Amino acid sequence: MRAISRRLGQLFAGLALYGVSTAFMVESDLGLNPWDVFHQGLSRVTGIGLGTVVILVGVPVMLLWLPLRQRPGFGTLANLVLVGLAVDGALAVLPTGGTLPARIGYLIAGILLNGLATALYLGSRFGAGPRDGLMTGLAGRFPRLSLRVIRTGIELSVLAAGIALGGTAGVGTVAYALAIGPLVQFFLPRVSAPLPRLGTRPEPVKATQQA
Repeated sequence: MRAISRRLGQLFAGLALYGVSTAFMVESDLGLNPWDVFHQGLSRVTGIGLGTVVILVGVPVMLLWLPLRQRPGFGTLANLVLVGLAVDGALAVLPTGGTLPARIGYLIAGILLNGLATALYLGSRFGAGPRDGLMTGLAGRFPRLSLRVIRTGIELSVLAAGIALGGTAGVGTVAYALAIGPLVQFFLPRVSAPLPRLGTRPEPVKATQQA
């Protein structure tokens, strides 16, 4: 029971921090990660709040799991709702970046928090998020393509669509792409929840990243 409670707490903390990290990057106005460029573009076109768009986009993305034979876990459903709520909540209270040094500080804080949040979420071992599940499902469906190629293809596609819709891409987008992998790799072994099995050792969690 204690182990489950710890994992649940870690899951919820990771999802909440992921939403807060997104809000920091939004207020920096220096560029978002590819999926959030897309989310922000849709938000600007439709007038719907960014967090709500994050939730709404997650639904059809998760439906794409069906032909890929992916099964959502509890973490998948929690991700679908909580990240978007955390984004809107953080944006409601976070002051605007204002000066360039403040905006740079927001960007750095956002990227660092995102790395920690991703590690907490993945390390809780409650299942992939909607966007991660799409990536791993496609990798299983097309085994000749590497996970890196599939992820790059997905993120370039949503980035291009997001820019076309008016989402913010910039130096922050590049900084995120360069930093997020090493950050998750650093944090993940330190926060991964063990799942002991009789006669076996728990398998390491792979850092696929993206809520």
